[in-house]
Amino acid sequence: MELLVDIRKKLAGFQLDVKLLGGSETIGLLGASGSGKSMTLRCIAGIVRPDDGRIVVNGRTFFDSEKGIDLKPRERRVGLLFQNYALFPHLTVRENIQFGISDKPKAERGEAVAELIEKFQLNGLAERYPSQVSGGQQQRIALARVIAAQPDIILLDEPFSALDVHLRAQMIEEMRERLQEFGKSSMLVTHNIEEAFAICDNLAVLSRGRVHAFDEKNKVMERPMTLEALKITGCENIAPARAISDGYVEIPQWNLRLKANGGECCGEGHVGIRASHIMLHEASNDNENGENVVKAWITGFSETPFRVRAHLKFSKDSSNHLAWDVGREIWEKVRLGQQPIAVRIPADKVMFVETLPDDV
Repeated sequence: MELLVDIRKKLAGFQLDVKLLGGSETIGLLGASGSGKSMTLRCIAGIVRPDDGRIVVNGRTFFDSEKGIDLKPRERRVGLLFQNYALFPHLTVRENIQFGISDKPKAERGEAVAELIEKFQLNGLAERYPSQVSGGQQQRIALARVIAAQPDIILLDEPFSALDVHLRAQMIEEMRERLQEFGKSSMLVTHNIEEAFAICDNLAVLSRGRVHAFDEKNKVMERPMTLEALKITGCENIAPARAISDGYVEIPQWNLRLKANGGECCGEGHVGIRASHIMLHEASNDNENGENVVKAWITGFSETPFRVRAHLKFSKDSSNHLAWDVGREIWEKVRLGQQPIAVRIPADKVMFVETLPDDV
């Protein structure tokens, strides 16, 4: 076990209560602004002191309230990458990277910096200043400086927020590769589920200082365990529901009765259905049974260059709609056809979560 974070801290409005265990993988802290994500990073880095708990990284105890251990930030060997990269404007690219390894002899520093400049594709930029390079290059410089210091853990706080859409996609792929090469624990703070899923191995969903889900990323997406986890992982369709019998749930808001979660549901709660999990059901699909096949009316749609999002209702009189992400080939078929259409919602994609006391 390379990472243990088990901390509590009283904050304005809520109590931070986080427990995370990890190895040499990347953990994503996913949540809305003010959920406690960045505060968790600051506690690990030693910038903020928890009220109680333990933080252990790579076998070294950073903080232990019972034993009175609280290492200073410079003693923790933490690589912290901020949203604005925190590059020194008066230092060149070479000098910024070299700043991370000031404890080595000059000859070794020069060799290490040269290797990092090559590795991070910064050739030809070594004598420029941060203001003279692009946003993506600034991020590479900042990450090279972090890795130059040979930290035990890398902490990334919203590193893509200042990048445009095209550059963000490119840098996300680069970041994933660099963190895999790093080979130790790393942690990414983000509110963007696509960033988290692309980079991270495990996801922790935070809301008001509490971990609502923590598991391998596919499991968190497929089985959120709370209403907050449903929302934060980007589920587009959520409604109150009630478990009835034989694994079925009633969803009055949508006028539906569906098989859910493979039969694992009880009591009052909410149902979540991702827009991409709704499927067109055609009579020729003989290999599919009639489970969760329902009539639907298309009430509208919106388009992007890459997909169509249709809006469905399940009775003519309903005013409540579900989002359905549909490929263009299928969309052209249903758009020109008769209504209602038949859609299928696989039972293992109907996510039921029980109501918790603090659910609103």
